[in-house]
Amino acid sequence: MIDCLIDGVAAQDVSADDRGLAYGHGVFETIEIAAGELPHWARHWRRLVLGCSRLGLAEPGEALLRGEAMRLARGHERAVLKLMLTAGSAGVGYRLPDGAPTRRVLCIRTWPERRLPTEGAALRLCRTRLPFDPALAGIKHLNRLHSVLARAEWRDEYAEGLLCDPDGCVVEGTMSNVFWVEGDTLLTPDLSRCGVAGIMRERILEWADGRGATARIEACPPERLRSADAVFVCNSLIGIWPAARLDRHLLPRAGLIEELLSAVRAGEC
Repeated sequence: MIDCLIDGVAAQDVSADDRGLAYGHGVFETIEIAAGELPHWARHWRRLVLGCSRLGLAEPGEALLRGEAMRLARGHERAVLKLMLTAGSAGVGYRLPDGAPTRRVLCIRTWPERRLPTEGAALRLCRTRLPFDPALAGIKHLNRLHSVLARAEWRDEYAEGLLCDPDGCVVEGTMSNVFWVEGDTLLTPDLSRCGVAGIMRERILEWADGRGATARIEACPPERLRSADAVFVCNSLIGIWPAARLDRHLLPRAGLIEELLSAVRAGEC
């Protein structure tokens, strides 16, 4: 069974002069495979289009890319598709030549078995900060060094670490988006200046809107998390992880999270 395609051909190696390797010039998606299908493909494609536009990459065409993705997904009951688009081998120097073709790298990975403690996730505030960068905010570009540095700050005593912006407001986790609950209101940080707009985050906001719940996007100083009625982190692979504590501060668990977890299990979110 083929587990990796590069520009549509079964292969494992990318050229040493690839601009994704040299400059981080590219975008990626981490996509759930369920029973050989890609249930959230449309959302990933929309973010890929946005990322290509921001980075000046030629779109490879949805039919072509989805066809290659399905070629790898078939036969897998539960797996992960890592999809990367790079500026390819388009010469040296920072300027991308006109008409440079986009390189397509698609690989199958084993579904991660991450077990969450029954009492909930232990979170920490990381020392590493995200810079303001509106040009890249929202997309999943290939330079994830801030997440790499933040994740190096702990071993296994925490489930996830939270990164703040230069103003000290929480933006996201190293691999996740953040939500918190105040009364009947669901809130998540503003990502207009930095951070990744996750697929699961999008699904949760749509779920809240569909049930008439109040959901807001606001700045998130750490004090708002400490005083919240509940906090959770999420992404497409882990789903939703309710938080039990932030560093040494214990966090409650509001009923809204239980409703959301039930919606996820029922496929309503």
